[in-house]
Amino acid sequence: MSGAGSGRWELGDVRAKAANYKYAAISALTVVALLVLWAIVTSVFSISHLVLPSPRVMLEEITNLLRIGYSGKALHVHVIASLLRSLTGLIAGIVLAVPVGLLMGYSRTFNAVLLPIFGFFRPIPPIAFIPLMILWFGIGELGKVLLIFAASFNYTVLNSAAGMRSVPEQLIRAGINLGLTRRQLFLSVMLPAAMPHIFTGIKISTAVSWAIVVAAELIAGQEGLGFIIMDAGTFFRIADVFLGIIIVGAIGVSLEIMISSLERRVLHWQAK
Repeated sequence: MSGAGSGRWELGDVRAKAANYKYAAISALTVVALLVLWAIVTSVFSISHLVLPSPRVMLEEITNLLRIGYSGKALHVHVIASLLRSLTGLIAGIVLAVPVGLLMGYSRTFNAVLLPIFGFFRPIPPIAFIPLMILWFGIGELGKVLLIFAASFNYTVLNSAAGMRSVPEQLIRAGINLGLTRRQLFLSVMLPAAMPHIFTGIKISTAVSWAIVVAAELIAGQEGLGFIIMDAGTFFRIADVFLGIIIVGAIGVSLEIMISSLERRVLHWQAK
């Protein structure tokens, strides 16, 4: 029986991997189809490069960027600058937001104290605080990082609180009946049950924090992908605008894939 069960498990694993390869191939074909459609549209309709650069023009421009950089700095310098700003604000926001959110979900009193504050700031877009960031912290890096921090903190804290509140009551009672201490109950029962919501908040925060880096680099930035997009737009370098947007999107997808991979490893018991 154990051999048959093991065989079925291995067969299911093989089928799951085959399905993953299948869907990955479909996604790759979608990207190729979009590139072909892009090339056909720009060629057949003779669209101006100032409106929509062709893939050939984009390839030439990315070659130039890789060779000579942008605004006197190598392309990787701009990419690293944006990543450092985004990840610094993101990580700081997550590190602070997760315990605060868990405490809000655990304690109704603590939640009642903080909920009005988050309820007020939640609908306000982070870019609305750009003038204040410049006024309070100047045009240095701190204002940019704080803008990203505010975005990541808000989403993570709310999802962490929702995760703690979603822990089934019967699960908590079962832990109490087993004689678990409050610390053991939190670490062994409540925290694992809240982790799916926490990871949802982290994934949303990652996407929002990376997206907001463009707005953050409006604060007198001299390097970064946001700077490239805005500066190129000012001087009608449309190919560079598109390249900046494409690089932002590609890195955003890569970050999402890495977070999802980490989620599958940490939450392996969900069998996703």
